[in-house]
Amino acid sequence: MTLPRQRGLTEQAADAAIDTACRLLRLPSIRNEFNEIADRAIKDQMTYRGFLAELLMTECDDRARRRSERRIKAAGFPREKSLRAFDFDANPNIDAATIHTLASCEWIKKSQPLCLIGDSGTGKSHMLIALGAEAAMKGYRVRYTLATKLVNELVEAADEKQLNKTIARYGRVDLLCIDELGYMELDRHGAELLFQVLTEREEKNSVAIASNESFGGWTKTFTDPRLCAAIVDRLTFNGTIIETGTDSYRLATTRARAEQGAAG
Repeated sequence: MTLPRQRGLTEQAADAAIDTACRLLRLPSIRNEFNEIADRAIKDQMTYRGFLAELLMTECDDRARRRSERRIKAAGFPREKSLRAFDFDANPNIDAATIHTLASCEWIKKSQPLCLIGDSGTGKSHMLIALGAEAAMKGYRVRYTLATKLVNELVEAADEKQLNKTIARYGRVDLLCIDELGYMELDRHGAELLFQVLTEREEKNSVAIASNESFGGWTKTFTDPRLCAAIVDRLTFNGTIIETGTDSYRLATTRARAEQGAAG
């Protein structure tokens, strides 16, 4: 389709031509915001170049936002969590400066691991999801999964002769977030399959895990001592270990609300 080009278009004809051109060129943000930007350009006495730059940056910014939204959706996070929403004062074990350094994603760029270790309610999953979301917004491919779900998927893939394909799929993402590692005992077959995923990613792509067990207690999850040691080695070499403590923030919040209600 060729758009008619002529000088001296009326405002209505110009608006129609812009709308049609934006549809053809797939520029939805310019199409939606053109009138507002044009009015602001007149008010601020922008140059033609300034006006064009404003239009193009609007489209670029919106495309970047949509890409981030797609990556976050593809990651499969169970709920929305952000670093901004985390109460660092409530858990002094988690150093805000360390977390904000991790949010720069240099550790992902260097294919390093991250381990968040602590009791339930201390902020492990919040940090895991929030840091994963930061990575997705910075352009990294992220995948979130529960440890048991991942192992079950690997077992099913092995039964269906699709194991290599499944391991390769998990190997391709830039950051694999594994939550609730250590909550349930894994049989040797499941543990070995998980080890294959970690080996596939070793020093090539990052893994971040959250666990309610200290490394010394992982023998309850990985009952083979040698396999357990190898998995710990994969998840800690050149990595960052953050111990979130034992005091549940959720429990403390519940108690505080109960006390306030009783006092009221």
